[in-house]
Amino acid sequence: MKVKPLLGDWEIPNIAGLETLEKRELAELEVPGRVGSLFQDLNAAPTRIAIRGSLYGDERRDEFLSKVREQFRAGEPVTFVADILTATDVQYVLIETMQFGEAGETPDETSFLLLLRESPPPPPPPDPLGGLDAGLLEQAGALVDSVAGALDALDALANIPDIQDPTPPLNGVVDGAAAAVSSIGSVGETITNLFGSGN
Repeated sequence: MKVKPLLGDWEIPNIAGLETLEKRELAELEVPGRVGSLFQDLNAAPTRIAIRGSLYGDERRDEFLSKVREQFRAGEPVTFVADILTATDVQYVLIETMQFGEAGETPDETSFLLLLRESPPPPPPPDPLGGLDAGLLEQAGALVDSVAGALDALDALANIPDIQDPTPPLNGVVDGAAAAVSSIGSVGETITNLFGSGN
């Protein structure tokens, strides 16, 4: 093996054998009165990969079991790389089945079998506006901008202070001025009377 098989970023240790199963799904359509059948091609089934190997020693076994069971419980597609997948489109896989065994003849050996199944990532969600003309989107954006500008202008008008009759505060001043002027008239009469009495 030129490329060490990697499941995600984990290098699978002590591999003794690696096999793939690739098949095409066909629907058989029987034709009455005719020998043989017609077949409808339903495309290729997901590729399956079998990995066999064995581990020696408690520490290596425990480390392996911990890592592979963590990946199994996560249940998320992970990348898989191996020479045997050359010229295939397999990129992501799920751990479908795990099998482990120990035998009395070799008590320090733990054999394992991992079955992986191809699991491509889901397609991206469709763009709900993908069918609209880009020019329409630009016009709609310009309309929204102009409406927002008009709303801002109305909001600014709402902040103009209320202009009312400015004369009420001046009423007291006018009354004071009238009183002062009337007092000047009485002073003038007094002065006239004084000078007049001298004549």
